[in-house]
Amino acid sequence: MAVRVHHSLQSHTTTFTTFFFPKSINKTHHIKWFSPSSRRSRTALYCTCSSQDPFVLTTPLYYVNAPPHMGSAYSTIAADAIARFQRLIGKKVIFITGTDEHGEKIATAAAAGGSTPNDHCDAISQSYRALWKDLDISYDKFIRTTDPKHEAIVEEFYSKVLANGDIYRADYEGLYCVNCEEYKDEKELLENNCCPMHLKPCVSRKEDNYFFALSKYQKKLEDILEHNPDFVQPLYRLNEVQNWMKSGLKDFSISRASVDWGIRVPNDPKQTIYVWFDALLGYISALLDDQEQPSLQTAISSGWPASLHLIGKDILRFHAVYWPAMLMSAGLSLPNTVFGHGFLTKDGMKMGKSLGNTLEPNELVQRFGPDAVRYFFLREVEFGNDGDYSEERFINIVNAHLANTIGNLLNRTLGLLKKNCQSTLVADSSDAAEGIEFKDTVEKLVEKSKVQYESLQLSSACESVMEIGNAGNLYIDARAPWSLFKQGGESFDSAAKDLVLILEAVRIIAVALSPVTPNLCLRIYRQLGYTDQQFHAATWSDTKWGGLKGGQVMAPPTPIFARIETVEEAESGPATEKKVSKKKEKASRSQSTIGA
Repeated sequence: MAVRVHHSLQSHTTTFTTFFFPKSINKTHHIKWFSPSSRRSRTALYCTCSSQDPFVLTTPLYYVNAPPHMGSAYSTIAADAIARFQRLIGKKVIFITGTDEHGEKIATAAAAGGSTPNDHCDAISQSYRALWKDLDISYDKFIRTTDPKHEAIVEEFYSKVLANGDIYRADYEGLYCVNCEEYKDEKELLENNCCPMHLKPCVSRKEDNYFFALSKYQKKLEDILEHNPDFVQPLYRLNEVQNWMKSGLKDFSISRASVDWGIRVPNDPKQTIYVWFDALLGYISALLDDQEQPSLQTAISSGWPASLHLIGKDILRFHAVYWPAMLMSAGLSLPNTVFGHGFLTKDGMKMGKSLGNTLEPNELVQRFGPDAVRYFFLREVEFGNDGDYSEERFINIVNAHLANTIGNLLNRTLGLLKKNCQSTLVADSSDAAEGIEFKDTVEKLVEKSKVQYESLQLSSACESVMEIGNAGNLYIDARAPWSLFKQGGESFDSAAKDLVLILEAVRIIAVALSPVTPNLCLRIYRQLGYTDQQFHAATWSDTKWGGLKGGQVMAPPTPIFARIETVEEAESGPATEKKVSKKKEKASRSQSTIGA
């Protein structure tokens, strides 16, 4: 049983204010949090609503006790797809990622590697940046919690919470998980006091720490979750948080007397600030420009609150309970949404650095390329659920969708155009589509994918875009333009227009799928005769039918995605591609269960 004895207790009897929340969030605007006594209460929350506010998106700040694994890569790939989509629809995006570099595990990992904590953090943080580059991650801000500007923000934030009477000093004795860096209740532990997450025994500790009065915010947090159900997504994650809170919130330790590698407590330099009371502030300190004098006010005015915190479900409690309570204590506005996605599994267990069973993202990218890795995990894992990686499944899906459905459709269409029309379009795509149902099908699928992107249904958005490719293949097979060209006359003209229709559909795919596979889509645009500059200037409005014009010259057909060969195929020669049936795909996805 954990025991806490208060001493040097600060008074934390402050005026409680009632907060009102709208029943739903318009995801294109910030909510305005307000209090009826906002002019008098220092704990009132403000968030100015404006369509011009930036879309601020964050990944977790990744812990640098070891290099990145596929779970952290998945979080960042998903965030990047969301950021790219938001830019496509015209939003100013601030995409924040970074590394959490303080704490006991960091110091231990550095010592085990024979380096100083500083050198260790430099090396591991750089490995994250390198992987993000290889995965085409388009982040705007990369924050390190060892950055002096971040430390200044943490110290100012701590002082505000202290001044609000929400920090007090007490002895604490209990079972501590070093990997989680938190004390555990005995009832949540496994046999031999093992942590259920890391499967390692917790150790008994007694410390003199500073505590945050989380219990004071129980009612306010309950009201937030009840009246603003979009605050935590998906819905089943909200239910998890509400169920966890039913047992009553307990104040938590925000300092460590036994850990040297951290930010010193402003009023007691013998202690360092607990990792979560440090790292969460990175979402705010990241908003500062390098040349700015660090202050909370400056950071807040640069884009806070966050539109979306994207995290793994294992850190949901810290983001959906601890973090909003901390922000309320400091008088700052809350993020709009906390989205907790699932874990990647391997052998039925969560992948993680502490468990030593990770899937190496660097190896996957080197073997298969960034587009394949990004597409597989975003397409095959229902966003929010857990997901399982299988190399056979990976190769089958990537080959079927990227190499065949899209790549082969484009390549054979350009081949026919080169052979029969000197690679030149015979008509505007809008004219060629008059009276053709295929155009309506494409337009409906594009609109469907937009709605899915907006609601963070990334897998479904991929599926809708891929359906455009499937419709294109069905259309060209039914029309058989290769036969029509041979017939000459009106049949020849009709076939030439059919090619325009298919290429226009592929152009639309290149825009609509660009949040997921940016390099692949750039190669498509090049094949269609566009420049790199034109691709990068494209917006979602370019998914509107009618982009290709008569007289445009296409590039010579070149495969945009090389089919992945298995070891068996490489040894025995090309084999017939296994078709992945819709039924099998659906079954696989329903069984799939991914992680930070």
